[in-house]
Amino acid sequence: MYIPIGSDMAVRDSSIVGIFDLDNCSWSHRSREFLSKAEENGEVVPVTDNLPKSFILASEYGLNRVYLVQFNSVVLEHRKL
Repeated sequence: MYIPIGSDMAVRDSSIVGIFDLDNCSWSHRSREFLSKAEENGEVVPVTDNLPKSFILASEYGLNRVYLVQFNSVVLEHRKL
């Protein structure tokens, strides 16, 4: 199964490690550090031009990706193709 994440992109649900709300995670020092390191390593994929509301951590074929999406985490949990 795939989860549509916007901008004609979808992520395989079996590759998703977690879906995180940026409002709740951004205050944590560890979350900010994780996102900074992911950006330095080129693992961040912005899916929206708008302000992102959540991020999806996915790991597939040995590659980690952090997708910044415009939908909140509750909406993403209920989306499936």
